[in-house]
Amino acid sequence: MKIRLNNNIEIPQIGVGTWTLRGETARQNVRLAIEAGFRHVDTAQAYENEEEVGQGILDSQVPRQELFITTKVSTSIMRGGQQAVRQSIDDSLSKLKIEYIDLLLIHWPVKDCVKDTWQVMEECVRKGKVKSIGVSNFNRHHLDDLLSYAEIRPVINQIEVHPLMTQEENITYNHQLGIQVEAWGPFGQSDIDVIGHPLLQSLAQKYQKTASQIVLRWIVQRGLITIPRAKPNHFSENLDIMTFALAEEDMQAISSLNRNLRSNVLNDPETFPW
Repeated sequence: MKIRLNNNIEIPQIGVGTWTLRGETARQNVRLAIEAGFRHVDTAQAYENEEEVGQGILDSQVPRQELFITTKVSTSIMRGGQQAVRQSIDDSLSKLKIEYIDLLLIHWPVKDCVKDTWQVMEECVRKGKVKSIGVSNFNRHHLDDLLSYAEIRPVINQIEVHPLMTQEENITYNHQLGIQVEAWGPFGQSDIDVIGHPLLQSLAQKYQKTASQIVLRWIVQRGLITIPRAKPNHFSENLDIMTFALAEEDMQAISSLNRNLRSNVLNDPETFPW
């Protein structure tokens, strides 16, 4: 299943995330994910694993044109100015061992640095180094500011979405702007136990699926893209979410769990410390 972006490029609706993966584990998990059937891989400069992710992609021996690779410009690089951003994108291409990046995102809305970063990203699109550009962790006012000067419209906003953080208003606004939404952290992180919630456990029994599959199905059925972390023991079940659908009353029941609860209080686009 693919989602068409506002530049007519299509992105696989479910991919694999690589946050926290390092070294040989990152390389192996990415290779195994691609071998299992995933064609969408998400990384970031701040994850410090682009080189291993790139090697895993290479090891899979799947033709480059069949893959969709995302990376993100880090906050520290953004603060270094346009030349630092420009160099970091070349470094990402080198580490990932690819000739172009399918999707390049601004990782966080660093105050007073977004415009300069976006202009370099637009430049990279024109040069063919990047196919699509977008943002991550942007709230409404961040988008409004960006759109006031952007020559190339962002195709995606990657934000935290899970049953305890449904992001209804943010998602609606993005879609009104023609920007697709990609859900990171679909199962929550840190001290947030999304999967163990009684409702999700009950629905897992009802549909004869796992609670993780119920959450992923709830996300994709909302028309969102998602990137659960690359864990080999979950690859087959994550791909299996396209084989069933949740009833509308169950979709609403999951959405009603919302508490606007971030998996980490520091992950607030208005106050993030990094």
